[in-house]
Amino acid sequence: MNKLTKSRLTLLAVIAIFAIPLIAAFVVRSSGWHPSETRNTGTLVDPPRDIKGVTATAPDGSTFAWKDPQFHWTLLMLPGARCAAKCIERIDEALRMRITLGRNTDRLRVVYIGPKQADDFFSLRTPLVNLSDTSDAFADVRARDDDSLALALVDPQGLLMMRYADGYSAQGLRGDITKIIY
Repeated sequence: MNKLTKSRLTLLAVIAIFAIPLIAAFVVRSSGWHPSETRNTGTLVDPPRDIKGVTATAPDGSTFAWKDPQFHWTLLMLPGARCAAKCIERIDEALRMRITLGRNTDRLRVVYIGPKQADDFFSLRTPLVNLSDTSDAFADVRARDDDSLALALVDPQGLLMMRYADGYSAQGLRGDITKIIY
């Protein structure tokens, strides 16, 4: 084998090393295969639901922008019909989880859309944002039990990506958010 043939074979081997995985990925993707299990604890919303048109208003009358140019994710807290002791405990747990994100804490906005709470409820739980939604656009994601809490995760483009039903794992929630934000 001469030097030219050897150089060509080396070049073809290098091209194959990069091309074969790309071709395999294309074939797997086009065949419609999806993994049977995922590592996230929340339930993926498939397809993601565009909520940019949902008008959520703050107590001062301002509207909330779901699409965020600062690239903040939004954690929606959606309690049942009556948010009492158990629900408030879960809200506090989620706010503590947010603190554990460290330097990325500010990349997660936390929004409450639910029954009216005491006047000092939100001032004691900064950065929790109180919103109201008259269209009830999140009825299918909201907690089923009266005194429980369900969560939903909205990406910076205003798409509802993942939901967490009543009884979600706070540790699993943190794991999912950590994978997304970091």
